[in-house]
Amino acid sequence: MRAVVDLYNRRRLADAASLAERLAEEFPEHPFGWKALGATLRDLGRLPEATRALREATRLSGDAESHNNLGLVLQEAGEREQAEAAFVEALRRQPGLVEAHANLGRLYHATGRLALAEASLRTALRIQPRLAEAHNSLAVVMKDSGRLLEAEASCRRAIACRPEYVEAHACHGAVLTSMGRLSDAEASFRRALQLRPDYLEAHSNLLFSHNYAADRSPQECLAEARQYGEKVSARAQGRYSTWLAAPEPQQLRVGVVSGDLREHPVGYFLDGLLQRLDRSRLNLYAYPTQHAGDSLTERIRSHCVGWTPLSGRGDADAARLIHADGIHVLFDLAGHSAHNRLPVFAYKPAPVQVSWLGYFATTGVAEIDYLLADPVSVPPAHHGHFSETIWYLPDTRMCFTPPAAEVPVAPLPALAHGFVTFGSFQSMAKLNDAVLALWAQVLLALPSARLRLQNRQLADAALRQQLGQRLQALGIAAHRVSMHGPLPHQAYLAAHGEVDLILDTFPFPGGTTTCEALWMGVPTLTLAGDRLIGRQGAGLLTAAGLCDWIAETPAHCVEKALAFATNLPALAGLRAGLRAQALASPLFDATRFARSFESAVWAMWQRLPGGAG
Repeated sequence: MRAVVDLYNRRRLADAASLAERLAEEFPEHPFGWKALGATLRDLGRLPEATRALREATRLSGDAESHNNLGLVLQEAGEREQAEAAFVEALRRQPGLVEAHANLGRLYHATGRLALAEASLRTALRIQPRLAEAHNSLAVVMKDSGRLLEAEASCRRAIACRPEYVEAHACHGAVLTSMGRLSDAEASFRRALQLRPDYLEAHSNLLFSHNYAADRSPQECLAEARQYGEKVSARAQGRYSTWLAAPEPQQLRVGVVSGDLREHPVGYFLDGLLQRLDRSRLNLYAYPTQHAGDSLTERIRSHCVGWTPLSGRGDADAARLIHADGIHVLFDLAGHSAHNRLPVFAYKPAPVQVSWLGYFATTGVAEIDYLLADPVSVPPAHHGHFSETIWYLPDTRMCFTPPAAEVPVAPLPALAHGFVTFGSFQSMAKLNDAVLALWAQVLLALPSARLRLQNRQLADAALRQQLGQRLQALGIAAHRVSMHGPLPHQAYLAAHGEVDLILDTFPFPGGTTTCEALWMGVPTLTLAGDRLIGRQGAGLLTAAGLCDWIAETPAHCVEKALAFATNLPALAGLRAGLRAQALASPLFDATRFARSFESAVWAMWQRLPGGAG
């Protein structure tokens, strides 16, 4: 028994599993072998076998620890209802089992039950106040609840309990990014990477945070991304060089890897495209990276020939599954955003691999061949920002699916109020000092104008107060600013009826918010930047036929804001016809986009010398 524990602690998992298996065979009525086998198989990513072993352990011992361990494996396998039952049973047998309270809290969080998650984690901390993992998990729950200051405090407590707790430093960085404290966030991510240089999630989070920063050049961002790419390439042992994809196909097998095949910007931009793809040309295979799903997930799934979740699978195993499906062209829809599986792409499971949609910078992964863009978002002079080769779609890199909700366009509110209301629906992370300073210039030049801000983080009274103080320091009185927390989607859309025009953020402008605003008749004034993410607003507005709403400099942006805000008849006329204009434009024309997308995928495949074999 000690030998198994020793091998496990030394992370010789394959040897530990072999020895545990022999123990279980030799002593089938003793729970230890089954427990050890379940633990090692779980860490090896062999979840079905781990589940069987731990079920046998619970049958033999019935102790709370075995039920707790079974719950962990079931949760990783996506069997959340069974996992919850296992954790509850563990607590029935041992109400003070702190690990079960903490694990149940994490499961509640994963299923969106944030209040229950908080309660379970606080119970765990009452039992064991210095449980660093529970403090860290509570930080994640607070972050996702929009309670960022509490999230930061929980991160600090986790780190105080265990100063070298890598995950807590990374979580702290993510919380600080959401608060717009980018230099502090970078320090936290760097600390996590100092403690664990191969911690890919922290490296991805660092790269993602760079998109909010104006003081980092595209060349610096590319160099940092390439370092990430070198790490994943070095870890990918057994990279594929031949493929099972048919060399002369009648239909291309197209794979998509994403954690956002749901009610999420990625899902919204995919929806219309998938409804109009020509099945005689492309067959879609989806590889979701998390188990969360909703009605949009089911709609996306209905358009797929294959649906293979990658949750709980190691990178090599995930790559093997994709390779076995004979995929011709594999899309990454996450980049360095949450739930990404970029290390899988380093195995090169498909002969053509493409970055698109869910990210807005280079991945740095050498095995990803192309990045799908349009000439506005990535002009030819910017090709050097990417490790990928740029492949152009003719009109727009994204096509938005109109909301299903029936929300009418409201009349221009300035006509009734007698003053113009500027709006923003962007997250706190995007409201940097330069953005607020530019907005202040506009508001100071129009003393009667108001500013309406809304995002999830503004549900936190402390953050509202902090933001109000920042605006007051720029000369904007409190009575001129209204702040609002999150609303249900239909109510959020209706809130556009309180806004005359939107001032975009920079260097990270809106995406989904810009498209939804156009559909609600509200134009966005954007500042074109010097990289893909900074030019996202310019690309969307060009596709929608609103080139006049693109500014090239901050001074130009202020000038345009004043001109638009002081010509109410023109603004009212634009609002009245903007939904129809947007729906008729390439930005919303899913049929046109589908044909362009199909042509691009086929052309990328046909460029491959000698086919796939």
